[in-house]
Amino acid sequence: MYTQILHLIPLVSLVAGMPQRTGKGKAQQQTAQQQAAKVPQGISQATDGSTIVDATAMINGLPIRYKIAAPAAQFMAASGVPGAAATSPNGTMGVNVLLHGDGGTSFFDFPNQAVQANTMGVVLLAPNANLFWGGGSGLQRTDGVAHAQAVNDFIQTTMPQMVAFNQSNVVFTGVSGGSLLMSGFFIPTQMANYPNSAVMLNCGGMPPQVPFNNANAVISQTTIHFQSTQSELQLLQGSIPQAVTAYEALGTQAGLSTDQINALQTVDNTPTGGHCEFDGQGFVSGVQVMASSYSNVVQPGGNGIVTGIGAPSTGQVKTGVVGNEQLTFVGGRKRDTMERRWVVNGDWVVTED
Repeated sequence: MYTQILHLIPLVSLVAGMPQRTGKGKAQQQTAQQQAAKVPQGISQATDGSTIVDATAMINGLPIRYKIAAPAAQFMAASGVPGAAATSPNGTMGVNVLLHGDGGTSFFDFPNQAVQANTMGVVLLAPNANLFWGGGSGLQRTDGVAHAQAVNDFIQTTMPQMVAFNQSNVVFTGVSGGSLLMSGFFIPTQMANYPNSAVMLNCGGMPPQVPFNNANAVISQTTIHFQSTQSELQLLQGSIPQAVTAYEALGTQAGLSTDQINALQTVDNTPTGGHCEFDGQGFVSGVQVMASSYSNVVQPGGNGIVTGIGAPSTGQVKTGVVGNEQLTFVGGRKRDTMERRWVVNGDWVVTED
């Protein structure tokens, strides 16, 4: 594997000099990746006062833009971050790595930026033109294996150069297309590297798409929560229950009892609302609601309560998967592009189509 860190170099340089207009004064259409490159990288402050580093690393030939949010003293002294004091990458804080949905919304919003249960937040930007984790589109994630490998190699090789963390306490969050990469490719191929880990799969999921590495061991010690809404995208109304069924079957194959499976694998789609609208109001606010209660849902000792989740949910989302595989949906949009954004006057905004 090959990793090169490009410390705090704005991605805008990647598109500098590109023609912005074509004949008759019409703006040249840019890819989501090109538009994202206009958003500067650097150092900023998180909502809880932590330091956010936004930079890019070349991993296996792929440009992986990332954000790490942690107390300044946790960054490696050699990173150049003001206040950095760590001299060893072996820290005490856990890490919650989030993979955004198609188009990159949650990378820029960074909903897991606040430290939660001694766990720092990390978010990675998909390395392709559409900002789709796994490439392709819909349920066909043609670059899933390569992207899953890049996520793993970022954690294993780049993060220790930047920040001190507990490498035995790395957990994951998927959003929409990011959940497809996690469930379809990352868990099967890379989760063996993260024993006793946890994954929250928000508004997305599909069965493993590749051979499962060390399946029995992984399934026996990985906490997985599937979270959706009543009016999920129609494309995902089929794939999420299929994912629940497939992972439950892997638990059975691993010799787990019903109680053991239900303790590790949970599912919920009680709130009304559309794709990722877990609060019943909107995409961004809905994703934030789940991110803010991450530790309650999948980390040890969590009570399963999500504060601010939409009605008619009681707030308790930890329902065991056995007997609850076939979720009930109502309506839902048909489009297969699960998230789109573009830059308008310098602002990164959500589209509705």
